[in-house]
Amino acid sequence: MAEDKAHPGWGAEMDAGDHIATYEGFITGAKWGIGFLVVLLAGMAYFLL
Repeated sequence: MAEDKAHPGWGAEMDAGDHIATYEGFITGAKWGIGFLVVLLAGMAYFLL
Protein backbone atom coordinates (compact mmCIF):
# COMPACT_ATOMS: atom_id res chain seq x y z
CA MET A 1 0.00 0.00 0.00
CA ALA A 2 2.81 2.43 0.79
CA GLU A 3 4.49 1.70 -2.52
CA ASP A 4 1.64 3.26 -4.48
CA LYS A 5 1.96 6.47 -2.40
CA ALA A 6 5.71 6.70 -3.04
CA HIS A 7 7.01 9.71 -4.87
CA PRO A 8 8.09 8.83 -8.41
CA GLY A 9 11.48 10.51 -7.90
CA TRP A 10 12.49 8.28 -4.98
CA GLY A 11 15.31 5.89 -5.67
CA ALA A 12 15.28 2.17 -4.98
CA GLU A 13 17.21 2.71 -1.72
CA MET A 14 14.30 4.68 -0.20
CA ASP A 15 12.06 2.65 2.07
CA ALA A 16 8.71 4.21 1.24
CA GLY A 17 6.87 2.40 4.04
CA ASP A 18 9.21 3.69 6.75
CA HIS A 19 9.27 7.16 5.26
CA ILE A 20 5.48 7.44 5.13
CA ALA A 21 5.06 5.93 8.61
CA THR A 22 7.54 8.44 10.05
CA TYR A 23 5.79 11.34 8.33
CA GLU A 24 2.36 10.21 9.54
CA GLY A 25 3.74 9.81 13.07
CA PHE A 26 5.17 13.32 12.95
CA ILE A 27 1.87 14.80 11.75
CA THR A 28 -0.06 12.92 14.46
CA GLY A 29 2.36 14.12 17.13
CA ALA A 30 2.13 17.69 15.88
CA LYS A 31 -1.68 17.60 15.99
CA TRP A 32 -1.69 16.24 19.55
CA GLY A 33 0.94 18.77 20.60
CA ILE A 34 -1.02 21.70 19.20
CA GLY A 35 -4.20 20.39 20.83
CA PHE A 36 -2.44 20.09 24.18
CA LEU A 37 -1.09 23.63 23.92
CA VAL A 38 -4.53 25.02 23.08
CA VAL A 39 -6.05 23.29 26.12
CA LEU A 40 -3.16 24.42 28.32
CA LEU A 41 -3.44 28.05 27.22
CA ALA A 42 -7.23 28.03 27.60
CA GLY A 43 -6.86 26.59 31.11
CA MET A 44 -4.25 29.18 32.00
CA ALA A 45 -6.45 31.98 30.69
CA TYR A 46 -9.43 30.69 32.69
CA PHE A 47 -7.65 30.01 35.97
CA LEU A 48 -4.99 32.72 36.01
CA LEU A 49 -6.78 35.75 34.58
